[in-house]
Amino acid sequence: MTIDVKVYGPGCKRCDTTAQMVTDAAAKLGAEVSVEKITDYAAIAMAGVVSTPGVSMNGKLVHSGGLPDAAALEGWLRNA
Repeated sequence: MTIDVKVYGPGCKRCDTTAQMVTDAAAKLGAEVSVEKITDYAAIAMAGVVSTPGVSMNGKLVHSGGLPDAAALEGWLRNA
């Protein structure tokens, strides 16, 4: 099953780094992910993201604000 991951943010360096962290963690775990970057401010707000970057997995917001912790990211992927 492919995990649907959305990275919310204006397209800043932290957002790009977060998307790469998701891809790297998925590769490490052997998980299939589909990573989509959401840059539309209205869509970001509707997702409940108060501070970027935000990360959702399979429709559930799991992180908001700053770079996610690598260990936490792996845990979210395992439980998605």
